[in-house]
Amino acid sequence: MKYTSQAFEKLAEPLRQELKRHCYSMLGSVHEAEDLVQETFLRAWRSFDGFEGRGSLRAWLYQIATNACLNALAARKNAQRLLPDQRAPASTRMPDGKPSTEITWLEPYPDSNLQGMVDDTPDPAARYASAEVVRLAFAAVIQQLPPRQRAALLLCDVVGWSAVETAALLGGSTASINSALQRARETLAKRFPQGLPPAAPATTSVQQALLHRYVQAWEGMDLASFVALLKEDAHYTMPPVSQWYAGRQAIGAFFEWAWKAYGSFRLIPTAANRQPAFAAYSRAGAQAPWMAHSIHVLTLEEDRIAALTLFVKPTGPQLFQAFGLPLTSTSL
Repeated sequence: MKYTSQAFEKLAEPLRQELKRHCYSMLGSVHEAEDLVQETFLRAWRSFDGFEGRGSLRAWLYQIATNACLNALAARKNAQRLLPDQRAPASTRMPDGKPSTEITWLEPYPDSNLQGMVDDTPDPAARYASAEVVRLAFAAVIQQLPPRQRAALLLCDVVGWSAVETAALLGGSTASINSALQRARETLAKRFPQGLPPAAPATTSVQQALLHRYVQAWEGMDLASFVALLKEDAHYTMPPVSQWYAGRQAIGAFFEWAWKAYGSFRLIPTAANRQPAFAAYSRAGAQAPWMAHSIHVLTLEEDRIAALTLFVKPTGPQLFQAFGLPLTSTSL
């Protein structure tokens, strides 16, 4: 039977968003994930006549996507995309103004890419739901795993497949998959000894008020109000700048120094990695256009900010397009 492109699209398209999420977890990049999903669909379409409905289309697409990701990682100079606090100790000095562009950093993942997924928890055997997998801290730890361990963990503990099924997809023995899976779980256990904290969407009135005060502090460039929103042991990272800061005092010292270079800010609410997020624009003067500055991703704990990551230029502006936002605006 000759399958048409329309028939393939009807069967495969509902799986696009979960495959993109899977590729993001493998690669740490929203842009690379998009490219690899496109490659996956192209390869699958070209081979669709040979597939002829044997087995699961979903498993077949995951096999193509995972192998495409493993090939992409093998071709990279570095298979990891990390955050600055995974690479070096916290800094007490101000940045030198030279971003580490030679390092490929972890990117945020727009929540809009999670819309339209057929099922957020596709298999009861899965240990983690997508709300946990895409959270920034989890995505960063996943990137520390060697590629094959990364694939085994994602296929078994996120997609929900057995070691036997995963071995059939990735090749190799069931024992090798179990071994890779065990080592991957040990790495996660070191980072999350109490298990992953429950997802905490900013839906409570206390957290909504916190986010409102965050916007006010940034747009008013009110340092004291901003610092008061942070936990005492909060972390602040800002890829592609390699320096990062730990603790309310150190973070406050950085922003006291950094904000002097800007005239004003506007923050636009968005959502990334199933966490509260904002797109920040800056301008030098009242008549100047607003310029894309950074994507903010916040981790909240009760009524305080526990972690703050700003994906700043030159990384930030490239990501604005992924969030469907303009790079410049004359009115916000």
